[in-house]
Amino acid sequence: MRSLLSAILMVAAADAVHAQMTPPSTVGAKPKVVTTIPVRPALQKPEDTANAMAQAERLALQSDLAWVGEYNGAITGDVSERMVNAIKEFQKNKGGKPTGVLNPQERGLLADTARRRQENVGWRIVTEPATGARLGIPTKLVPQLTSDASGAKWTSPTGTIQVQLARRKEANPTTAKLAEREKKEPAGRTIDYTVVKPDFFVLSGMQGLKKFYLRGTFRGDEVRVLTILYDQATENTVEPVVIAMSSAFNAFPSGVQGGPPPRKTVDYGTGVVVSDDGAIVTDRLVTDDCIALTIPGYGNADRVADDKEHDLALLHIYGARGLKPLSVAGNATGTAFEITGISDPQNQGGGAAVSSVKASVAQLGGGGEMALSPAPPVGFSGAAALDSDGKFAGVALLKPVVVAGPASATPPAQAALVQPDTVRDFLKAHGVNASGGSADAKAAVVRVICVRK
Repeated sequence: MRSLLSAILMVAAADAVHAQMTPPSTVGAKPKVVTTIPVRPALQKPEDTANAMAQAERLALQSDLAWVGEYNGAITGDVSERMVNAIKEFQKNKGGKPTGVLNPQERGLLADTARRRQENVGWRIVTEPATGARLGIPTKLVPQLTSDASGAKWTSPTGTIQVQLARRKEANPTTAKLAEREKKEPAGRTIDYTVVKPDFFVLSGMQGLKKFYLRGTFRGDEVRVLTILYDQATENTVEPVVIAMSSAFNAFPSGVQGGPPPRKTVDYGTGVVVSDDGAIVTDRLVTDDCIALTIPGYGNADRVADDKEHDLALLHIYGARGLKPLSVAGNATGTAFEITGISDPQNQGGGAAVSSVKASVAQLGGGGEMALSPAPPVGFSGAAALDSDGKFAGVALLKPVVVAGPASATPPAQAALVQPDTVRDFLKAHGVNASGGSADAKAAVVRVICVRK
């Protein structure tokens, strides 16, 4: 029996070997379908994401990173490893994942932080009258200005911070020769950083007990040098400003430079009626420095309060009838909202029609501001945001980017959403009873016109 079983197994094995060695018959067989498994493309690198941005957006990003102290390179709009690392450091410091690509919430937080720091130091782009040079000056840090034929000097009250713009004539200058001269004058300078390019040079180090940063250039036989001196105790405050000042410095301006956009003579915004006795909440910046504030159809308005931290303003119109206030009660849900406002008349053929656009934020919760994307049209600053159920989601504000460095194009406006709790607290603090109203945003929004000198 065992021999028979062995024989059967041997025959079966031989048949299997024969089957493997014999090519299969293809007569009448269906062609084999080969399934191709798609190769998943590599994830996009942070550098690729940055390069896909417009030049103006990259300039604004680098400028903001410099202002928060994460980026110490030239603000040129060029993508670099230094720029990506700065983004990652900002994300880590804010408790996020260091991806190198900012989400809308992170970008909004970065822009808001940079803007506050600019305001804290009184950042202004100025033209020095004697030379015509354009500079970024932290006017709150160095409020005292003196000037003569050789240049200008801005200083702090105690002299701990100094900004000097010097000019002189020199035969056949080159940046290499100028850099060597500046290393030796005044005596006692120690240099820890040097960059010499054909069109400019940069030095930094110690000058006595002060740190210094210097950037110089020339045109023809005229040399212009910007020097920033500051005590080491002020380093944390001054160094982010130094980066911005260096990039903003244009010794021989020939065109439009970066910096705050010129204030419009006539500015258009949107206001939200929040009470039937004439209270209107809107954008503070739109209503700054107005010699006249007008609400078409209702006449003049007074600005009775403002919130500089959140850029809100409270207007009041008197004797108005038939107002239809918006309800600001309740809490919106979701992250996609409808923004209702009135576009700048140049954007809608001079009309005053109310319209709505869609926008979203990264998340909704807590107080303050959130980044809003995409930005609503010009004229919508102060517009009302509602969720899909008609609940109040906040006030939309447009915030033009203030770029520290030169810009070849007008930076895009960033948009923020001031959240419901912040708006309600502002109104309550100024005695506005906003408990009534409806969810009809189109009936509640009005155009705000500011006329300046």
